[in-house]
Amino acid sequence: MNPKVSIIMGSTSDLPVMKKAAKVLNDFKIPFEINALSAHRTPEAVETFATNAQANGIEVIIAAAGMAAHLPGVIAAMTPIPVIGVPINASLDGMDALLAIAQMPPGIPVATVAINGAMNAGILAAQILAVGDNQLKQDVSKFKDSLKEKIVKANEELAELKYEFKTN
Repeated sequence: MNPKVSIIMGSTSDLPVMKKAAKVLNDFKIPFEINALSAHRTPEAVETFATNAQANGIEVIIAAAGMAAHLPGVIAAMTPIPVIGVPINASLDGMDALLAIAQMPPGIPVATVAINGAMNAGILAAQILAVGDNQLKQDVSKFKDSLKEKIVKANEELAELKYEFKTN
């Protein structure tokens, strides 16, 4: 099956974070590819990827970068495909990457998740794809319902906690 989502990271050092997006996509049975491309070290490869992504069947791109986090914006400038940016905590607690990804010029949007928020990037990619896929839409709804169930169960467990205060 051809990939619908492309996970791109500026460096393989981002892989521990980006595996969370890959897990979400696997859980939703969404085919994806994953590659390391650098806006600064391999700009020609980034351009080739971005300009050919749509023709290659990619429907959503998740792009992660830390420090000088230009990768998501550079990709977004070269493709009509939605790009989700994942700022990586590589320096300055990830704030530099967050601002670099979120502060895009008019006309070049990049949806931006939290610092190291690859799981949410995977979920957002699934939600974007679900617009045209009723089964995936149902699967995403079930996932969201499971989040509610976890909180309800957690509150039930919290209600069972008893505090014992000792008085003198």
